Amino acid sequence: MLSNAGYAAYKNSKVMTASPAELTLMLYEGAIKFANIAKVAMEEKNIEKTHNNIRKADAIVEELQCTLNHKYPVAKDFDNVYTYLRDRLMWANLKKDPEILDECLDIMHTMRDTWKEVMKRTKNGSSGVA
Repeated sequence: MLSNAGYAAYKNSKVMTASPAELTLMLYEGAIKFANIAKVAMEEKNIEKTHNNIRKADAIVEELQCTLNHKYPVAKDFDNVYTYLRDRLMWANLKKDPEILDECLDIMHTMRDTWKEVMKRTKNGSSGVA
């Protein structure tokens, strides 16, 4: 139990000291992680685990969407992608369709990789878009 407590403290510290750009990156990585867990669960025909993890990925995308800074015109583009992604996650969950989930993962990977590039080019994402 001690190692779990230590890891939890480390994770909490990492989140509490992260910049807004790093937090956004963590959210992308979390959504990808949960979508991957859902994909494996889908392959195992574990409906409950699939559902729960797609919902977790969707909740993260919803958070990304809610925290967009709309004073930047590009936020509208992000908003449209997030809306589409949430719709596709819903359909992947309803149909338990791995192809739709793969599409969602492709989008999430692209968004994450783009965000990493933004962070690199703007010295840790200081532009404030998301």
